Amino acid sequence: MLGWSILFLIIAIVAGIFGFFGIVSAAVGIAKVLFFIFLVLFIVSLFFGRVRS
Repeated sequence: MLGWSILFLIIAIVAGIFGFFGIVSAAVGIAKVLFFIFLVLFIVSLFFGRVRS
């Protein structure tokens, strides 16, 4: 999931260089959502991993 977030961030940077600002805002929005989902899942997995030990 972190890989997808980085991919959309790179797409946003490349689109910004070429001036496609509509694509930039969409790609940045998707990258933010994916990053926060990754972050939440990572924290949850850390918490439940500690509980089982």
